[in-house]
Amino acid sequence: MSIIGIVLGIVAIGLFIWLRKEQQIDSDLRSIEVDHMHQGMNALMNDFNNYQVKTDRKIAELEKKVEWLPKNTDRKIENLKKDLPKEIRGVIGHIEFSQNNLR
Repeated sequence: MSIIGIVLGIVAIGLFIWLRKEQQIDSDLRSIEVDHMHQGMNALMNDFNNYQVKTDRKIAELEKKVEWLPKNTDRKIENLKKDLPKEIRGVIGHIEFSQNNLR
């Protein structure tokens, strides 16, 4: 009976050591997986941050263009209003000159 007890004790100790090693291997694999997930999440976060920065830059550029275009158009209209009487006089002058040549 004592031999059976010793054998069972040794088997139990062996199983305990084997299970402990398996648990350590599983723990190591899980920690590696967690590290890979952490790296993937950091990469995704960096990509998203870069996307946000690029989008903010493009929005700022478009806002500048939107502010610039009406100002530029207003200037062109003002210049056209100033030059319009001169253009009309020039056209009328050409018409009167050509009528004098036709008579």
